[in-house]
Amino acid sequence: MANSPIEPQFFDSFDGQRLAWREMGEGRAVVLIHGYFSDAETNWIRYGHAAAIAAKGFRVIMPDLRAHGSSARPHDRAAYPPDALTRDGHALIAHLGLTDYDLGGYSLGARTTSRMLATGADPRRVIFSGMGLEGLTHADRRGGHFRNILTNLGKHERGSPEWFAEAFLKTTGGDAEALLGVIDTFVSTPLDQVERFAWPTLCVSGADDDDNGSAAALARALPDGRYVEVPGNHMSAVVKPELGQAIADFLAA
Repeated sequence: MANSPIEPQFFDSFDGQRLAWREMGEGRAVVLIHGYFSDAETNWIRYGHAAAIAAKGFRVIMPDLRAHGSSARPHDRAAYPPDALTRDGHALIAHLGLTDYDLGGYSLGARTTSRMLATGADPRRVIFSGMGLEGLTHADRRGGHFRNILTNLGKHERGSPEWFAEAFLKTTGGDAEALLGVIDTFVSTPLDQVERFAWPTLCVSGADDDDNGSAAALARALPDGRYVEVPGNHMSAVVKPELGQAIADFLAA
């Protein structure tokens, strides 16, 4: 975002797309990936989460996913192959030369984290926020919902979930055509693979958030998962300080 207090840095991903990331703090690296329709500034910086984590002695690295924020927003569907966001995540870690780091994300960022784990990422600790078990094992379960939002802008009933999602999209300056492409990148992670994710993992979610299934069930499915409930639903939990504090406490423990 042009008015961000933290200026973006850029790198070229696996297919040459120019992608952005922002950083805050010094110390152990933690890569945090934002949710769909959002960006690093909105998800992690604006409401103080990155600052809370940085205060515990961390270098907080926050990419903007392709089609989001300050990153490239291609309209060519060839720019959105399955697992493109996963490959972007690996490309950022390689670009920064990270070998000892923590990894997590919110909603789509959590699913991207899951896919990175399934394709070779090996962090110290993992954060799944705003994500339940079904959201990882059935990545297409909300694809139709998002396609409906993006292809019927201006037509959603006031006060409906679709209307609120469109309102949020406006605040982040989202590009509907590029964001439609992102849906094509979604890939599920089979349950038996999730059950082998042995990293210490925090599953943190709003008390009223069931958009991606049950975060408690996800924690139970993991060999070393722990569930923390914070106030809010899928949209409002992001503005609550408890979200960032829970992540900071987990990483610093």
